[in-house]
Amino acid sequence: MTLLRYFTQAIVLIFSTTLCHPLLAETGDNKLLSSIQQKGVITVGVSIQAPWVMKNKKGKLIGFEIDIANQLANDLGVRVKFRQYQWRNMIPALKKGKIDIIASGLSITPRRALEINFSKPYASSGYSLVSNLHLTRNFTSIKDLNNDKIYITAVEGSVSADLARKIFPMANIDLRKTSTDATSAVVNGAVHAFVASSPTPEFIALKHANKVDLPLKKPLLTTKEAFAIKKNNQEMLNFLNAWITAHQADEWISSSHQYWFNNLEWQNRVTKEK
Repeated sequence: MTLLRYFTQAIVLIFSTTLCHPLLAETGDNKLLSSIQQKGVITVGVSIQAPWVMKNKKGKLIGFEIDIANQLANDLGVRVKFRQYQWRNMIPALKKGKIDIIASGLSITPRRALEINFSKPYASSGYSLVSNLHLTRNFTSIKDLNNDKIYITAVEGSVSADLARKIFPMANIDLRKTSTDATSAVVNGAVHAFVASSPTPEFIALKHANKVDLPLKKPLLTTKEAFAIKKNNQEMLNFLNAWITAHQADEWISSSHQYWFNNLEWQNRVTKEK
C-alpha cells in the first residue's frame, strides 16, 4: 500500500510546529568537560529500551548505548556512572545537572534543541509500529488505525508519542511509562498498536509472532540519534563531535551498532520480559 502521501504532512508537523513553542534554555558555564575530568567520573542518563539499554541476568546494564558510554568514558580517562530515567524525566534531569550527558538513543528534534545541545549524530533509527493480530484482523489499511475506537500506545516523552498523536489524531493515544509496559499492552491486546523506534517493533514481532505483526513495509519516520548536554558547553560539544568523527572513521561505532541491531545473539545475556 502507498503510505507516503498519508504520512508526509504529519511528519512535517512533528518537526516544524514545535518551533512555534519557545522554551527557556538552561544557561551553562562551559566547564562541563573540565568538571568531568576533575571529578574523574561522567554521569550518563539512560532509559531502558532494547537494544539501546538493557539489563543482563546479573542486573548489569548492557546495550549499544552502554557500549557508547563506556568507550566515551574510557577515552576521557574517567569512570562512568549510569542513572536510569523514564523518557519524560530525562531532559529535565540533564537541565537540573543530575546527569552530565544523555546517551540513550535520543533523537534530534528542533524542539529538544531549544532546551539542550546535541552533538553530531552517531546513529539513526526508523520509527514503525507493531499491531495486535486479533484486534486488527479485519483491517485492510494502516488508515484503519486512525479511528476513535482504536487505542495506540507509545512511551511517554518519546518521539514515538508525538508521532502517534500526529499520524493518528482520531485514535486514543494510551501512553505508557516504559517500553516493557507498551510491549505488554500490544501483545496482550490492551491496545491495537505500539509505535516505537526500530528494531523494537521487529523484536516484539519475532518474540510474539502468533500475537502481533508488522503491517508496514517502510518506517513512519527516520531520525538521527546523538549525545545531549546542557546549553553553553562548547568545549564538551567539541570533544563529543571529535570523538564521534574518530570512531566513525575507525568503524568502532558501526561495529557495535551492527552487533546490537542486526542480530539477536545478545538475547541470552538479558533478563526475560515478564
